[in-house]
Amino acid sequence: MARALIIGGGIAGPVAAMALQKAGFEPTVHEAFDRTADGVGAFMNIAPNGLDACDCVDLADVVRKAGFETPAMAFYRHDGRRLTGDIAFNRVSGTGNTTVQRSDLYVALRDEAERRGVRIEYGKRIIDAQRTGDTVRARFADGDEAEGEVLIGADGLHSRVRNIIDPAAPAPRYVGVLNAWGCVPDYPVEEAPGVIRMFFGRKCFFMYTQAPGGELRWYANPPRPERPDPATLRGGNAWRDELVRLFARDRMPVADIIRATPDVPAPFLNCDLPTVPRWHRDRMIVIGDAAHAASPTSGSGASIAMEDAVVLAKCLRDGATVDAAFRTFEAQRRTRVEAVVAQGKRNIEGNLSGPVRSMVRNYFIARTFRKPQADGRKTLWVHNHHIDWG
Repeated sequence: MARALIIGGGIAGPVAAMALQKAGFEPTVHEAFDRTADGVGAFMNIAPNGLDACDCVDLADVVRKAGFETPAMAFYRHDGRRLTGDIAFNRVSGTGNTTVQRSDLYVALRDEAERRGVRIEYGKRIIDAQRTGDTVRARFADGDEAEGEVLIGADGLHSRVRNIIDPAAPAPRYVGVLNAWGCVPDYPVEEAPGVIRMFFGRKCFFMYTQAPGGELRWYANPPRPERPDPATLRGGNAWRDELVRLFARDRMPVADIIRATPDVPAPFLNCDLPTVPRWHRDRMIVIGDAAHAASPTSGSGASIAMEDAVVLAKCLRDGATVDAAFRTFEAQRRTRVEAVVAQGKRNIEGNLSGPVRSMVRNYFIARTFRKPQADGRKTLWVHNHHIDWG
């Protein structure tokens, strides 16, 4: 049985491991940290296309149970008026989104992988890897080594595997906004829970969704044209006050939600990775954020990473050689994922539009979804994607 070394135990890594196991490989996940980031991090949406990918390897229910159903989305103006009704995701794909805390998803995927017999080794930070004949040997910072027929870099935005494959690989690009987020344990809202509600403020974009139990989770993109030093970003009252100021002139519930947040964490940089010229070399390949990170504003990063994991396993199952499988994978994935990254960047630019461009943006959003039968297939093209495992 061919061995697969998977670097990274976040989202793409465990999904790839379970998909490769189904494809007949013996996978081992090597995670840099002592354990995954249990209890740490913001929430995310797993879109219909991500759930479709998970369905291929019987993981969709695992993901759904880790979070809660998010059946629709809605857009609002800066004055609080609706641009759209609640737009059901199943108009496009037959299923809704799932909203999940990032750390809860890590734990759910890790636990399911271990339940299926996938070996996960912690404290294994890769420092180098080299091909040796028909295998590749990885070296870790603790002095250990591992050997397999393939090595898959699922080690995220700041991937070490990406740089091992190509030392000239581009660095992540800062896109001019930060990611701020928070949770309110029980916040009264009049709207139905579960729906992703997005507000185009005059100075900042904001969205929230409410869990069935009442917890409200929010996310904002405060603009910072110049890239700040992450060490200078702090949470707490100072950051809360700044966010409230950004929404002070808007007639939306946003400022009240931020004030009601018990603990406002420090924001983090919003970055993407538009084009990585080289995805694979010498039986090594990168997937997910290591190959094509989309801004969180796209709402699709985790979902397309799940797609990658399943498609790569399928290509390795069906390919005559490892190199042929990698070429097929890249041919099937590059155009789509780079388009998703570009869409995320356009979303940020649209969110930061001035008064005139904001009017144009609002007009087209309202027109697109004005009719009840509008299915949004062109607008929500990212979600309308299916993988045929068979």
